[in-house]
Amino acid sequence: MSLQFSARVDHRDVDIAFEVATGETLAVLGPNGSGKSTALAITAGLLIPDRGKIVLDGRVLTDAGPATSRVAVAPHARRTALLGQEPLLFPHLSALENVAFGPRSHGTRRSEARRIAQRWLDEVGVGDLAARRPSQLSGGQAQRVAVARALAADPGLLLLDEPMAALDIAVLPALRHTLRRVLADRTVVLVTHDPLDALLLADRVVVLEAGRVIESGISGEVLKRPRSTFVARLAGLNLLDGTWRGDHVETSRGDRITGMVDGDAPASGTPVVAAFRPSSVSVFREPVHGSPRNSFQVRISELEPHADLLRVRAGDLAADVTLVAAADLELETGQRVTFSVKATEVAIYLL
Repeated sequence: MSLQFSARVDHRDVDIAFEVATGETLAVLGPNGSGKSTALAITAGLLIPDRGKIVLDGRVLTDAGPATSRVAVAPHARRTALLGQEPLLFPHLSALENVAFGPRSHGTRRSEARRIAQRWLDEVGVGDLAARRPSQLSGGQAQRVAVARALAADPGLLLLDEPMAALDIAVLPALRHTLRRVLADRTVVLVTHDPLDALLLADRVVVLEAGRVIESGISGEVLKRPRSTFVARLAGLNLLDGTWRGDHVETSRGDRITGMVDGDAPASGTPVVAAFRPSSVSVFREPVHGSPRNSFQVRISELEPHADLLRVRAGDLAADVTLVAAADLELETGQRVTFSVKATEVAIYLL
Protein backbone atom coordinates (compact mmCIF):
# COMPACT_ATOMS: atom_id res chain seq x y z
CA MET A 1 0.00 0.00 0.00
CA SER A 2 1.29 3.46 -0.86
CA LEU A 3 1.09 6.47 1.46
CA GLN A 4 0.73 10.14 0.60
CA PHE A 5 1.30 12.38 3.61
CA SER A 6 0.82 16.14 3.75
CA ALA A 7 0.01 17.91 7.01
CA ARG A 8 0.42 21.15 8.92
CA VAL A 9 0.03 21.57 12.68
CA ASP A 10 0.06 25.28 13.49
CA HIS A 11 0.77 25.19 17.24
CA ARG A 12 3.76 22.90 16.68
CA ASP A 13 4.92 24.77 13.56
CA VAL A 14 5.06 21.49 11.63
CA ASP A 15 4.52 21.47 7.87
CA ILE A 16 5.58 18.16 6.32
CA ALA A 17 4.93 16.28 3.09
CA PHE A 18 6.32 12.97 1.86
CA GLU A 19 5.32 9.78 0.05
CA VAL A 20 5.99 6.10 0.63
CA ALA A 21 5.71 3.64 -2.25
CA THR A 22 4.05 0.26 -1.92
CA GLY A 23 6.40 -2.18 -0.18
CA GLU A 24 8.90 0.54 0.71
CA THR A 25 10.40 1.35 4.11
CA LEU A 26 10.93 5.06 4.72
CA ALA A 27 13.19 6.13 7.60
CA VAL A 28 12.40 9.49 9.20
CA LEU A 29 15.38 11.16 10.86
CA GLY A 30 15.67 14.41 12.75
CA PRO A 31 16.57 15.99 16.09
CA ASN A 32 14.14 16.02 19.01
CA GLY A 33 11.23 18.34 18.33
CA SER A 34 11.62 18.19 14.56
CA GLY A 35 8.17 16.65 13.96
CA LYS A 36 8.92 12.94 13.64
CA SER A 37 6.47 11.68 16.26
CA THR A 38 3.93 14.26 15.15
CA ALA A 39 3.98 12.76 11.65
CA LEU A 40 3.41 9.25 13.05
CA ALA A 41 0.59 10.44 15.33
CA ILE A 42 -1.16 12.11 12.40
CA THR A 43 -0.80 9.03 10.22
CA ALA A 44 -2.14 6.79 13.00
CA GLY A 45 -5.14 9.07 13.55
CA LEU A 46 -4.09 10.14 17.03
CA LEU A 47 -3.71 13.78 15.99
CA ILE A 48 -5.76 15.74 13.47
CA PRO A 49 -3.73 18.39 11.61
CA ASP A 50 -4.94 21.92 10.92
CA ARG A 51 -4.45 21.36 7.21
CA GLY A 52 -3.50 18.44 5.05
CA LYS A 53 -4.46 15.04 3.72
CA ILE A 54 -3.36 11.49 4.49
CA VAL A 55 -4.09 8.88 1.82
CA LEU A 56 -3.32 5.17 2.17
CA ASP A 57 -3.62 3.10 -1.01
CA GLY A 58 -6.11 5.57 -2.47
CA ARG A 59 -8.25 5.70 0.67
CA VAL A 60 -8.44 9.06 2.43
CA LEU A 61 -7.71 8.60 6.13
CA THR A 62 -7.51 12.28 7.04
CA ASP A 63 -8.65 15.35 5.15
CA ALA A 64 -8.35 18.57 7.14
CA GLY A 65 -9.96 20.68 4.45
CA PRO A 66 -13.18 22.71 4.72
CA ALA A 67 -15.55 21.60 7.47
CA THR A 68 -18.07 20.24 4.97
CA SER A 69 -15.55 17.80 3.47
CA ARG A 70 -13.40 16.82 6.43
CA VAL A 71 -12.44 13.19 6.91
CA ALA A 72 -10.99 11.64 10.09
CA VAL A 73 -11.05 7.84 10.03
CA ALA A 74 -10.81 6.40 13.55
CA PRO A 75 -7.39 4.95 14.51
CA HIS A 76 -8.67 1.37 14.76
CA ALA A 77 -10.20 1.55 11.27
CA ARG A 78 -7.12 2.82 9.41
CA ARG A 79 -5.31 -0.48 8.81
CA THR A 80 -2.24 1.02 10.45
CA ALA A 81 -0.21 -0.36 13.35
CA LEU A 82 1.99 1.80 15.60
CA LEU A 83 4.88 0.28 17.54
CA GLY A 84 6.96 2.46 19.87
CA GLN A 85 9.96 2.09 22.15
CA GLU A 86 7.97 0.24 24.81
CA PRO A 87 6.22 -3.05 23.93
CA LEU A 88 3.05 -2.09 25.88
CA LEU A 89 1.90 -5.71 26.03
CA PHE A 90 -1.24 -6.56 27.98
CA PRO A 91 0.22 -7.74 31.32
CA HIS A 92 -2.62 -10.20 32.06
CA LEU A 93 -2.33 -12.03 28.71
CA SER A 94 0.23 -14.55 27.50
CA ALA A 95 2.47 -13.72 24.56
CA LEU A 96 0.21 -15.84 22.35
CA GLU A 97 -2.96 -14.06 23.45
CA ASN A 98 -1.29 -10.66 23.09
CA VAL A 99 -0.50 -11.41 19.46
CA ALA A 100 -3.91 -12.99 18.84
CA PHE A 101 -5.62 -9.81 20.06
CA GLY A 102 -5.35 -8.09 16.68
CA PRO A 103 -6.96 -10.85 14.61
CA ARG A 104 -9.61 -11.38 17.32
CA SER A 105 -10.51 -7.68 17.26
CA HIS A 106 -11.15 -8.01 13.51
CA GLY A 107 -13.60 -10.87 14.08
CA THR A 108 -11.30 -13.84 13.51
CA ARG A 109 -12.29 -17.00 15.38
CA ARG A 110 -10.27 -17.76 18.50
CA SER A 111 -8.62 -20.91 17.13
CA GLU A 112 -7.63 -19.20 13.87
CA ALA A 113 -6.39 -16.13 15.73
CA ARG A 114 -4.18 -18.32 17.90
CA ARG A 115 -2.83 -20.10 14.83
CA ILE A 116 -1.95 -16.74 13.25
CA ALA A 117 -0.38 -15.59 16.52
CA GLN A 118 1.78 -18.68 16.83
CA ARG A 119 2.95 -18.28 13.22
CA TRP A 120 4.08 -14.70 13.87
CA LEU A 121 5.74 -15.60 17.17
CA ASP A 122 7.66 -18.28 15.30
CA GLU A 123 8.52 -15.77 12.57
CA VAL A 124 10.13 -13.34 15.02
CA GLY A 125 11.96 -16.09 16.89
CA VAL A 126 10.01 -16.37 20.14
CA GLY A 127 7.56 -19.14 19.30
CA ASP A 128 8.70 -21.15 22.31
CA LEU A 129 7.68 -18.31 24.64
CA ALA A 130 4.00 -18.29 23.64
CA ALA A 131 2.74 -19.25 27.10
CA ARG A 132 4.74 -16.64 29.02
CA ARG A 133 3.29 -13.44 30.44
CA PRO A 134 5.07 -10.14 29.68
CA SER A 135 6.60 -10.08 33.18
CA GLN A 136 8.42 -13.30 32.29
CA LEU A 137 10.02 -11.87 29.13
CA SER A 138 13.25 -9.93 28.69
CA GLY A 139 13.14 -6.53 27.01
CA GLY A 140 14.26 -7.95 23.66
CA GLN A 141 11.78 -10.82 23.87
CA ALA A 142 8.92 -8.49 24.75
CA GLN A 143 9.73 -6.21 21.81
CA ARG A 144 9.72 -9.21 19.46
CA VAL A 145 6.28 -10.15 20.76
CA ALA A 146 5.17 -6.55 20.14
CA VAL A 147 6.45 -6.78 16.55
CA ALA A 148 4.51 -10.04 16.10
CA ARG A 149 1.37 -8.43 17.55
CA ALA A 150 1.63 -5.50 15.14
CA LEU A 151 2.10 -7.77 12.12
CA ALA A 152 -0.60 -10.25 13.13
CA ALA A 153 -3.14 -7.44 12.79
CA ASP A 154 -2.26 -7.41 9.05
CA PRO A 155 -1.78 -3.64 8.79
CA GLY A 156 -1.56 -1.98 5.43
CA LEU A 157 0.97 0.43 6.93
CA LEU A 158 3.37 -0.24 9.81
CA LEU A 159 4.54 2.74 11.87
CA LEU A 160 7.68 2.20 13.96
CA ASP A 161 8.69 4.88 16.47
CA GLU A 162 12.28 4.04 17.49
CA PRO A 163 11.35 0.42 18.27
CA MET A 164 14.88 -0.50 19.40
CA ALA A 165 15.84 2.64 21.30
CA ALA A 166 15.10 1.20 24.74
CA LEU A 167 16.88 -2.12 24.19
CA ASP A 168 20.28 -3.24 25.41
CA ILE A 169 22.93 -2.97 22.71
CA ALA A 170 23.57 -6.72 22.96
CA VAL A 171 20.13 -7.61 21.58
CA LEU A 172 20.03 -5.02 18.79
CA PRO A 173 21.71 -7.03 16.00
CA ALA A 174 19.33 -9.98 16.39
CA LEU A 175 16.21 -7.81 16.44
CA ARG A 176 17.50 -5.78 13.50
CA HIS A 177 17.92 -9.00 11.51
CA THR A 178 14.38 -10.02 12.45
CA LEU A 179 12.96 -6.69 11.34
CA ARG A 180 14.84 -6.83 8.03
CA ARG A 181 13.18 -10.15 7.31
CA VAL A 182 9.62 -9.42 8.43
CA LEU A 183 9.50 -5.89 6.97
CA ALA A 184 10.46 -7.01 3.47
CA ASP A 185 7.84 -5.95 0.91
CA ARG A 186 5.78 -4.11 3.57
CA THR A 187 4.97 -0.41 3.57
CA VAL A 188 6.69 1.04 6.63
CA VAL A 189 7.48 4.42 8.17
CA LEU A 190 10.39 4.08 10.63
CA VAL A 191 11.43 6.85 13.01
CA THR A 192 14.97 6.25 14.24
CA HIS A 193 18.10 7.95 15.55
CA ASP A 194 20.34 5.04 14.57
CA PRO A 195 22.07 5.42 11.18
CA LEU A 196 22.43 1.64 10.90
CA ASP A 197 18.65 1.24 11.20
CA ALA A 198 18.22 3.75 8.39
CA LEU A 199 20.87 2.06 6.26
CA LEU A 200 19.91 -1.57 6.84
CA LEU A 201 16.12 -1.36 7.22
CA ALA A 202 15.05 1.54 5.02
CA ASP A 203 14.95 2.08 1.27
CA ARG A 204 14.76 5.86 1.55
CA VAL A 205 15.31 8.56 4.18
CA VAL A 206 13.49 11.80 4.95
CA VAL A 207 15.26 14.25 7.27
CA LEU A 208 13.21 16.70 9.33
CA GLU A 209 14.36 19.83 11.09
CA ALA A 210 12.19 22.45 12.79
CA GLY A 211 9.05 20.84 11.38
CA ARG A 212 10.19 20.85 7.75
CA VAL A 213 11.70 18.31 5.33
CA ILE A 214 15.27 19.45 4.70
CA GLU A 215 16.72 16.40 2.97
CA SER A 216 15.53 13.18 1.36
CA GLY A 217 16.85 10.40 -0.82
CA ILE A 218 18.10 6.83 -0.96
CA SER A 219 19.31 5.77 2.48
CA GLY A 220 22.93 4.98 1.59
CA GLU A 221 23.38 8.15 -0.44
CA VAL A 222 21.97 10.44 2.26
CA LEU A 223 24.09 8.87 5.00
CA LYS A 224 27.28 8.86 2.96
CA ARG A 225 26.88 12.34 1.50
CA PRO A 226 24.75 14.29 3.99
CA ARG A 227 23.75 17.81 3.06
CA SER A 228 22.56 18.76 6.57
CA THR A 229 24.63 19.22 9.71
CA PHE A 230 22.29 16.96 11.67
CA VAL A 231 22.71 13.97 9.36
CA ALA A 232 26.46 14.50 9.20
CA ARG A 233 26.61 14.34 13.01
CA LEU A 234 24.14 11.47 13.18
CA ALA A 235 25.82 9.27 10.63
CA GLY A 236 29.29 9.64 12.08
CA LEU A 237 30.25 6.46 10.25
CA ASN A 238 32.46 5.49 7.36
CA LEU A 239 30.27 3.34 5.10
CA LEU A 240 31.80 1.46 2.18
CA ASP A 241 29.64 -0.67 -0.12
CA GLY A 242 31.18 -3.78 -1.58
CA THR A 243 30.90 -7.48 -2.29
CA TRP A 244 31.73 -10.30 0.13
CA ARG A 245 34.58 -12.45 -1.20
CA GLY A 246 34.76 -15.29 1.32
CA ASP A 247 36.81 -13.59 4.02
CA HIS A 248 36.85 -9.90 3.04
CA VAL A 249 34.90 -7.09 1.39
CA GLU A 250 35.91 -5.96 -2.07
CA THR A 251 34.78 -2.45 -2.95
CA SER A 252 34.10 -1.10 -6.44
CA ARG A 253 37.29 0.96 -6.27
CA GLY A 254 39.38 -2.10 -5.43
CA ASP A 255 39.77 -1.75 -1.66
CA ARG A 256 40.04 -5.01 0.28
CA ILE A 257 38.50 -4.73 3.75
CA THR A 258 38.53 -7.27 6.55
CA GLY A 259 36.31 -6.98 9.59
CA MET A 260 33.79 -8.59 11.92
CA VAL A 261 30.66 -9.93 10.18
CA ASP A 262 27.36 -9.08 11.85
CA GLY A 263 25.58 -12.45 12.11
CA ASP A 264 26.33 -15.45 9.91
CA ALA A 265 28.96 -15.13 7.20
CA PRO A 266 27.30 -14.26 3.88
CA ALA A 267 27.71 -16.26 0.70
CA SER A 268 30.48 -15.12 -1.62
CA GLY A 269 29.21 -12.44 -3.98
CA THR A 270 26.67 -11.02 -1.51
CA PRO A 271 26.36 -7.20 -1.39
CA VAL A 272 27.57 -5.90 1.98
CA VAL A 273 28.63 -2.67 3.66
CA ALA A 274 31.65 -2.15 5.90
CA ALA A 275 31.10 0.37 8.70
CA PHE A 276 33.63 1.95 11.07
CA ARG A 277 33.78 5.15 13.06
CA PRO A 278 36.14 8.03 12.25
CA SER A 279 37.49 7.76 15.81
CA SER A 280 38.82 4.27 15.03
CA VAL A 281 40.87 5.50 12.04
CA SER A 282 44.57 6.32 12.40
CA VAL A 283 46.27 8.72 9.99
CA PHE A 284 49.83 8.26 8.72
CA ARG A 285 51.96 10.24 6.30
CA GLU A 286 53.38 7.04 4.80
CA PRO A 287 51.75 3.69 3.82
CA VAL A 288 51.45 1.14 6.61
CA HIS A 289 51.27 -2.60 6.31
CA GLY A 290 50.49 -5.64 8.38
CA SER A 291 47.47 -7.64 9.43
CA PRO A 292 44.94 -7.10 10.87
CA ARG A 293 44.87 -3.52 9.61
CA ASN A 294 42.94 -2.09 6.67
CA SER A 295 44.75 0.69 4.85
CA PHE A 296 43.46 3.29 2.41
CA GLN A 297 45.62 5.63 0.36
CA VAL A 298 43.64 8.89 0.27
CA ARG A 299 43.91 12.59 -0.47
CA ILE A 300 42.62 15.02 2.18
CA SER A 301 39.63 16.96 0.87
CA GLU A 302 38.68 18.88 4.03
CA LEU A 303 39.85 19.58 7.58
CA GLU A 304 36.92 20.22 9.88
CA PRO A 305 37.04 21.11 13.61
CA HIS A 306 34.91 18.56 15.45
CA ALA A 307 34.56 19.29 19.18
CA ASP A 308 38.12 18.94 20.57
CA LEU A 309 39.24 16.89 17.56
CA LEU A 310 39.94 17.54 13.89
CA ARG A 311 37.89 15.55 11.39
CA VAL A 312 40.02 14.70 8.39
CA ARG A 313 37.83 14.08 5.36
CA ALA A 314 39.04 12.28 2.25
CA GLY A 315 36.11 11.88 -0.11
CA ASP A 316 33.75 9.31 1.41
CA LEU A 317 36.11 8.52 4.30
CA ALA A 318 36.78 10.41 7.52
CA ALA A 319 39.17 10.14 10.46
CA ASP A 320 39.19 11.95 13.79
CA VAL A 321 42.58 12.99 15.15
CA THR A 322 43.68 15.17 18.02
CA LEU A 323 44.85 18.69 17.31
CA VAL A 324 48.33 17.71 18.53
CA ALA A 325 48.45 14.76 16.13
CA ALA A 326 47.24 16.95 13.28
CA ALA A 327 50.02 19.43 13.99
CA ASP A 328 52.66 16.69 14.20
CA LEU A 329 51.49 15.25 10.87
CA GLU A 330 51.34 18.75 9.34
CA LEU A 331 47.99 17.88 7.76
CA GLU A 332 46.66 20.11 5.00
CA THR A 333 44.05 19.94 2.26
CA GLY A 334 45.25 18.12 -0.85
CA GLN A 335 47.87 16.10 1.04
CA ARG A 336 48.12 12.36 0.37
CA VAL A 337 48.00 10.26 3.55
CA THR A 338 47.14 6.76 4.70
CA PHE A 339 44.01 5.96 6.68
CA SER A 340 44.36 2.78 8.73
CA VAL A 341 41.76 0.92 10.80
CA LYS A 342 41.99 -2.37 12.67
CA ALA A 343 39.82 -5.23 11.42
CA THR A 344 38.29 -5.54 14.88
CA GLU A 345 36.91 -2.00 14.51
CA VAL A 346 35.13 -2.75 11.22
CA ALA A 347 31.59 -4.17 11.26
CA ILE A 348 30.31 -5.82 8.09
CA TYR A 349 26.57 -5.90 7.39
CA LEU A 350 24.50 -7.51 4.64
CA LEU A 351 22.73 -4.99 2.42
